[in-house]
Amino acid sequence: MREIFEQLDQLRRTEGKVAMATLVDTRGTTPRKEGAKMWVGAGGRILGSVTIGGCVDAQVMAEAEEVLGSDAAHLLEMTLGDEEAWEIGLTCGGTIEVFVEPVPLREPEAGPLALYETLRARLEQGGRGALVTRLDPLAAGAKLLLLDDGRTRGGLGDTALEEAAVARARELLDRGGSRTLEVALGERTHRLFVEVYGPPPTLLVVGAGHVAMPLTELARILGYRTVVVDGRPRMATRERFPHADELLVGIPSELVRALPLTPTTAVILVAHDYKYDLPVLRHVLAAPVGYVGMLGSRRRGEAILKLLREEGVPEETLRRIHVPIGLDLGAQTAPEIALAILAEVLAARQGGGGRPLREVKGGRG
Repeated sequence: MREIFEQLDQLRRTEGKVAMATLVDTRGTTPRKEGAKMWVGAGGRILGSVTIGGCVDAQVMAEAEEVLGSDAAHLLEMTLGDEEAWEIGLTCGGTIEVFVEPVPLREPEAGPLALYETLRARLEQGGRGALVTRLDPLAAGAKLLLLDDGRTRGGLGDTALEEAAVARARELLDRGGSRTLEVALGERTHRLFVEVYGPPPTLLVVGAGHVAMPLTELARILGYRTVVVDGRPRMATRERFPHADELLVGIPSELVRALPLTPTTAVILVAHDYKYDLPVLRHVLAAPVGYVGMLGSRRRGEAILKLLREEGVPEETLRRIHVPIGLDLGAQTAPEIALAILAEVLAARQGGGGRPLREVKGGRG
């Protein structure tokens, strides 16, 4: 979601209107994630991609120009051969649908932009939201926003459809994942695309050392909200960490205790200091964080695990600690080590095995 808002902010400085193209449905094996977006400005600027480039994006760009000229939304359906399908992440031929719609950027209080801004505000508060877009020709592009606090904004042009859409969107909001749904009302079936958004995952870095700097920079590119904690004011500075969302100076264990720790939080300890590591580990291991990793040698890791084990921490809990941290990439420099760490964090979050794709059945992880 952060990427979408950043792209919108860029476009608002240069464009009066854009065409927003959204991948809303894929039918084939191992599809890419629905919700990918491309923006095509009236002035020709292009940001994002609905696939990974190639012939599909070229067709979407051509469609976007027509949408900008007519001011009417259009659902683009493309049947792909094996080679085209492989480009976008399908292991064999299939069909994809891309919804292309005009978005005026000079009217922030009306239209889709207003809903995105409302959603942005809710996400910044730590909330979630589901944005429902009507795909059928009767009212293509009509949108309804459902927030996790029960508020709704916008509309789909039909009260009964809105009630049904809210019920279905609430289910997806609880489970997560964006998808296209079919809602039957009487003799008519309506197609809706539901985009589910939540707060970005958090990377909590304890220790403002050399590895922490590229770690926060790369994490931001991956969409993480980054928090750096250190007890040394000279280390945790904005000059050293221009990409960090939050810099906290003080006793690390106390600062970490005051932070929300959720399944989408990854905690990385790079301080390499027992008096920092042990108190922080005691706390985060009691929280439902998604990943816990510690920079250091195998010998140092075993020493810390022994201390925690003697304190009565169960073996099952100790197995959550990744030490040595990161995947084996042969990393030597600080940026390389940061890349290896984030590769392991991503694999843990997405359920990847961390193996070369050529060794994975189907060629896709």
